[in-house]
Amino acid sequence: MRIDIVTGLPRLLESPFEESILKRAREKGKIEIVVHDVRDFAHDKHKTIDDSPYGGGAGMVLKPEPLFECVEHLKSQRAYDEIIFMSADGEKLQQQMANELSLKSNLLIICGHYKGVDDRVRQALVTREISIGDYVLTGGELAAAVLVDAVVRLVPGVLNDAESALSDSFQDGLLGAPEYTRPPEYRGMKVPEVLISGNHKEIEAWRYEQRLQRTKQRRADLLDRTSNV
Repeated sequence: MRIDIVTGLPRLLESPFEESILKRAREKGKIEIVVHDVRDFAHDKHKTIDDSPYGGGAGMVLKPEPLFECVEHLKSQRAYDEIIFMSADGEKLQQQMANELSLKSNLLIICGHYKGVDDRVRQALVTREISIGDYVLTGGELAAAVLVDAVVRLVPGVLNDAESALSDSFQDGLLGAPEYTRPPEYRGMKVPEVLISGNHKEIEAWRYEQRLQRTKQRRADLLDRTSNV
């Protein structure tokens, strides 16, 4: 999989892709992430990429010209399965969406900033708009990093244990079960006996019951979306 990200602030995306699972995925050749500075497509001496909004009001808006030229340049090199704009009013990111996107070959992500982008960019270039939650960030860069992380970990071969992703919260509409590791007792708190019993059938049943109870207590709304319960 290849993911191209268009941004006016590329340094915001340096660290997230140079650590942990994303770094290893890139080193193993499972994923290619390329960040493009939209200022490279601005033609004035100041490399201007934003301007004040028509109609007045506070804030600045990313101009259409550099974004159009950047995206068109990238599209001339490869076909994209989706051109995504990270937007507060977009489709809310869900696990099933991450599953779907992990099966794609080429994704292009556009990051807005300040008050967003000239709406002609959204009308003419974007195929999908995604939000990571009902709140506003300074720009789309951190949201793009969240989306990339959610998608890349699902790409086959990225995680050493493929079953790890399949047992994540939300994969089947339930939250995850409590997890424990060594030591078996710490400060008077013991690991549930069933987990150290070696009886895998009982462990599986315990985990399912814990997942169900945790979902009922914390995210009962999820139970309305699944037929598993």
